[in-house]
Amino acid sequence: MQAISNKQFTLKSRPHGAPTLDNFALKSVQMPELQQGEVLLRTIYLSLDPYMRGRMSDAKSYADPVEIGDVMVGATVCQVEASKNDKFSEGEWVLAYTGWQEYAISNGEGLMPLGKEPSNPSYALGIMGMPGFTAYMGLLDIGAPKEGETVVVAAATGPVGATVGQIAKLKGCKVVGVAGGNEKCQYAVEKLGFDACIDHRSDDFAKQLADACDAGIDVYYENVGGKVFDAVLPLLNTAARVPLCGLVSQYNATELPQGPDRMGALMGQILSKRIRMQGFIIFDDYGHRYDEFATDMQKWLSEGKIHYREHLVTGFEKTVSAFNDMIDGKNFGKTVVQVNKPL
Repeated sequence: MQAISNKQFTLKSRPHGAPTLDNFALKSVQMPELQQGEVLLRTIYLSLDPYMRGRMSDAKSYADPVEIGDVMVGATVCQVEASKNDKFSEGEWVLAYTGWQEYAISNGEGLMPLGKEPSNPSYALGIMGMPGFTAYMGLLDIGAPKEGETVVVAAATGPVGATVGQIAKLKGCKVVGVAGGNEKCQYAVEKLGFDACIDHRSDDFAKQLADACDAGIDVYYENVGGKVFDAVLPLLNTAARVPLCGLVSQYNATELPQGPDRMGALMGQILSKRIRMQGFIIFDDYGHRYDEFATDMQKWLSEGKIHYREHLVTGFEKTVSAFNDMIDGKNFGKTVVQVNKPL
């Protein structure tokens, strides 16, 4: 096998606030010779997701942080470029977790085969992967929407939010999205079928949300936090459910927000309205139910009942800027970096 130079982003220092290029080192390392039982994986698509910001920090969390000097973590869709493992053949596509690098060597453990010619291989990082699964279980198991109820979802055109809203519509709910900008809100209503979508940048955002949710909110799928949740809280109905998926507005925060202490008001609402608010980690809590999700989602996609949009960035060197754009809400759909061309 010809010697291969592998570009990779390693964590150089822990970000304070928004990550910068200075927090990473872009290295080129030569791949070692393939051993018996191993496969050489060529990264075609790299998933960028908000959880990665937490892995850059050494604060205590549900998963270990990336160590300084290590390759940044991330799900990937790869092709087998060379194989000395009888279970994998050259050219086969796999879902892996090889992180921010162009190539990786694997002994085959943890790889999910996607076949020789999958129609949309990158979908395994989005609608058929962690984001789609997160939307499905968070809404249906924790949110438990009932026909006729009002469901509000933040980050409504992102890979999780867009899927949440569409599933809620399939379950007979009124769906109100929250997104940044007229273009995204228009897309949520006209393409995704939401009943309304409110631009959180509007000066009268809280009033617009209240007008759209004239019967209150029964399920709020939380992806953002901050001022969006401030507007949602007084609108929550008795016995409302709040699946807590993410708080992207807070991920680069270096201190607590200014202003009065709102903890008492929050706890009072949870108590008096008997609100259920629950965080979850998708594969830790629901990994055993992936097949249930996959069956339903494949059916909905084939029937044209679920629409999906990718924000594709071409070029490995753009990974850090693409990540920051996603955290800032500048992406439109699931952020995926095309690292290499397919074989």
